[in-house]
Amino acid sequence: VANTGFLSLCAHGRVTGLAVEAGAAVSHVTSVCGGQTLRKGTRCLGVAGDHLSRHLHQLLLQGPTEPSALQALTKKVLTQLKEQCCYVSLDYEGDLQEKGSHHPARFQTPDGRWISLGKERFCCPEPLFRPELLQLSCPGLHLLAGQSLRTVPEHARRLLLGNIVLSGGSSMFLGFPERMCLELNLLFQGAGVHIEVLANPRRGTAAWAGGSMAASLTSFQHAWMTKGEYQEHGAEWVHTKF
Repeated sequence: VANTGFLSLCAHGRVTGLAVEAGAAVSHVTSVCGGQTLRKGTRCLGVAGDHLSRHLHQLLLQGPTEPSALQALTKKVLTQLKEQCCYVSLDYEGDLQEKGSHHPARFQTPDGRWISLGKERFCCPEPLFRPELLQLSCPGLHLLAGQSLRTVPEHARRLLLGNIVLSGGSSMFLGFPERMCLELNLLFQGAGVHIEVLANPRRGTAAWAGGSMAASLTSFQHAWMTKGEYQEHGAEWVHTKF
């Protein structure tokens, strides 16, 4: 068992950094120093891919698309629609007001119907940064990243600021890395650092890749729970071991 934030960093060849994970069910921010996860620097956001898919469906129901075409959307097709057509805006308020920025997109459903998207394209992933759009009173992912970084001692913070890694399927939206970078630089304006984020094209499965790498290291074997331990102590031993 290992923290997915640590594994995401491993996939990028790092053992120190800030992992910003946006998955299907939940999003996390994790500070890691020298391979050690800092619990006080861990944050969780209850907005992720599944929530965004449902949000997109609601947005489309409010639009001009024929309702019968939307009712036929399965979870799988809705996910494909989201992944193919949606993107993160670098200026959400500006794009909402400027109708010319709503570059339309069309998506064909398996039954041959066409769905047109306008502002829904960038409104769909925005709750990652503005959870209030889903009636949630909690900070956005960038603010949680800022909170996590501020829990780290100042001498180590600069190391983390230079090693911010994105991972998870919901981080794959076009514009997500640029928006996260923009928001974090605004948060740490005046700190004397320019923040960059690492966005590997294969970051959607970074935790899995990092897991295979970590499991092959002899230094990681102390974190294994053996079959003998499991048989002797039972499943509850996992809480003692980890």
